[in-house]
Amino acid sequence: MVARRHNQPIADEAPWSDSITPYDEGHLVVYLRLLDASADGASKDEMAQIVLGIDPAKEPQRAERAVDSHLRRARWMSRVGYRQLLRG
Repeated sequence: MVARRHNQPIADEAPWSDSITPYDEGHLVVYLRLLDASADGASKDEMAQIVLGIDPAKEPQRAERAVDSHLRRARWMSRVGYRQLLRG
């Protein structure tokens, strides 16, 4: 199993905004890894454990909430947020 490869702490829920946040900037690699994992058919438990570093057996609600919110934010970044990155 591969552990997450970033030094930024993972929030229980990704902060939401209509613009890119400092949290987004610090978690771009996490978002990309979640998008890849989802496209490859990984389960939420796998994404929580491998990408977010949350043990779904010990913290099932936190793991599910974190995966859902970070994946939702990653999808927003891939459809909308990337334009802000390109502009600025």
